[in-house]
Amino acid sequence: MMGLDGRDGSVAGAHILVVDDDPRLRRLLQRYLTEHGFRISAASSAAEARQVLGFMQPDAMVLDVTMPGENGLALTRALRQEGQDLPILLLTARGEPEDRITGLEAGADDYLGKPFEPRELLLRLKAHLRRFAPPAPSDNLRVVRLGGLEFDPARGLLSGPEGSVHLTGGEVALLSALARRPNEVLGRDEIARLLDMEEIGERAVDVQVTRLRRRIEPDPREPRFLQTVRGKGYVLKPGM
Repeated sequence: MMGLDGRDGSVAGAHILVVDDDPRLRRLLQRYLTEHGFRISAASSAAEARQVLGFMQPDAMVLDVTMPGENGLALTRALRQEGQDLPILLLTARGEPEDRITGLEAGADDYLGKPFEPRELLLRLKAHLRRFAPPAPSDNLRVVRLGGLEFDPARGLLSGPEGSVHLTGGEVALLSALARRPNEVLGRDEIARLLDMEEIGERAVDVQVTRLRRRIEPDPREPRFLQTVRGKGYVLKPGM
């Protein structure tokens, strides 16, 4: 179980699953992340990753895209369909914006092109783990009603008549940002900044919005709660 280190705001003791078919990179990441206080499990393929996930639940996954057999994009899609909501950071030698969008559409929370600086990976992991952790209580964070669903921004929890609804870290971050300012239009550039997606651009925001609508809207093609304001951005309109 991860915890917040009050000295620097980092996430201490989080368990990271590193999945890459390159043994040299696996060893490098395992050593580097261990030195920075993480617990690491490693797998060389999607099949091995599934074995690990069968008996333990990591706090986040660093996943290579271009592996033989089931690649990282296919594994990401499958895990999301199975309800796995841990943060997933994809690694790939292809770092073009279109490739990053493809990764986000598959359900990943972030995308880092190879070669990369280990320090950048570390910072991105910490950011996603902090975002995924329950925020500190605040008096001005109210539960938001979205038809038959309720979202608690203080806990990052979406629930309905049948219990909690699985959200990825990116979906929690987007819904939390909107729920903190209901009925207020947020521009795509502002949302990108709040979600640390400025490098990817506003299309990444649109992808996250599309994914979130599938979770909260009775008909995602005719959104009632998460509406588009043409030329301005998006607004969350709570209600029954």
